[in-house]
Parts: sequence; C-alpha cells; structure tokens
Amino acid sequence: LFKGIVLVAINPYEQLPIYEQDVIYAYSGQNVGDMDPHIFAVAEEAYKQMARDEKNQSIIVSGESGAGKTVSAKYAMRFFATVGGSASETNIEAKVLASSPIMEAIGNAKTTRNDNSSRFGKYIQIGFDKRYHIIGANMRTYLLEKSRVVFQAEDERNYHVFYQLCASASLPEFKDLGLSKCFYLPA
Repeated sequence: LFKGIVLVAINPYEQLPIYEQDVIYAYSGQNVGDMDPHIFAVAEEAYKQMARDEKNQSIIVSGESGAGKTVSAKYAMRFFATVGGSASETNIEAKVLASSPIMEAIGNAKTTRNDNSSRFGKYIQIGFDKRYHIIGANMRTYLLEKSRVVFQAEDERNYHVFYQLCASASLPEFKDLGLSKCFYLPA
C-alpha cells in the first residue's frame, strides 16, 4: 500500500542554486505544501514522520536513464546530514557514495540514451540515533542487468569494467590479478 507524497523532478543537466545550504534550511521544519515542490520538501516530510511516528521511512527515487536519480538521492542525503547535525562532521553523502566508483565500473554501461547509465538499482539505508542524528549508512545494489554481459543492442556497450580490463591488459600489474586466462590477449 502506497501512502505518501509524489514529487516529479526534471534533471536540468546543469548546476542550479536551488540545492544550496540556505535552501536546505528554508525547507527544514516546513510542512509539505507550504513551499514549492522540492526534493528537500520530500526529505523533510520523511524526517519529520520518522521523528514524530518513530517509524522507518522510505523515499523512492525512480526515473529513466539520465533522469538524475543519483543526484536526487545525494541531495536527500545532504538534507538529512544537515538537519541531522552531521553535515560538517561526516559528509555522509560522500561516505555512502565512496563505494560507488567500483559499482559504477561494474554496473554502468553505455546505452543509446546515456554514456554512463546505471544498469542496477541502489538501496541506500541511513541509520539515525535517538536524537535523529545520522550514525551510519550503507548502500546495496540489486537487479544487475545480466543480459548485457552476453548481448548489447546496436550502439550500446557492455559494462565499463570489461573495457577497462581490456585497456589495462598490457600493464604489468594485470598479471598479478590472475585474469589472463579470462581474456583473449593477443601475443
């Protein structure tokens, strides 16, 4: 059963001044509908309901390739870190997403719509203490598009990691990885 607010956001493909620290503070403590629709309004509502009802909350960020899902999730995490009193202490969004480069290489591919499209979903879980300050977070991935390993549509590519491994196959460090038998390496 779905119960909650829905926000439709459009990726402007450029930095706008609507995600700055002062905007976070403007949305903090406000009720949904009192201000313009914004990812910070959604995050504030989830934060307030978590504190008021003492129940877990979820924010689902969905959209097509290149729609800005990862960026929207970063902004929500930045909001929680700021209102949860841990923005300057831990930079939570950076820490949660620090594991991302490996997943980006293994789980991203070139599609006809996007040169760096995630072919997996991300589930980010943020933990709060009794004072509603962030105490930790983890990111899980799911639904890797396995068919891409053996088939790519015209003008698309396999996962980036395969091209990165092939490009580095001639490096001395590659031998130490024990992957020589996995790749056809011309003599």
